[in-house]
Amino acid sequence: MSAVTFDTLKFVERLEKAGVSREHASAIAEAQKDAFAEALDNQLATKSDILRLENKIETLELRLILKMGGMMVVAIGIVATLVKLL
Repeated sequence: MSAVTFDTLKFVERLEKAGVSREHASAIAEAQKDAFAEALDNQLATKSDILRLENKIETLELRLILKMGGMMVVAIGIVATLVKLL
């Protein structure tokens, strides 16, 4: 589980000032902290996730450039052959 920076005491004190009992405020704070931790673990991309995706994109771009270059060479060859035949 990822570390979550969440000041539960401050959160509980805010809820208490709004009229929520300490017991309920503590339960709400813990639930909120768990929800943040779950979001970090399951829904948010990490820096390494983003770097991995960037590497995959760069690889795909290179492959596309190489294929396009090869297709251009073939097209030029076909055009040159047609020019010679005509």
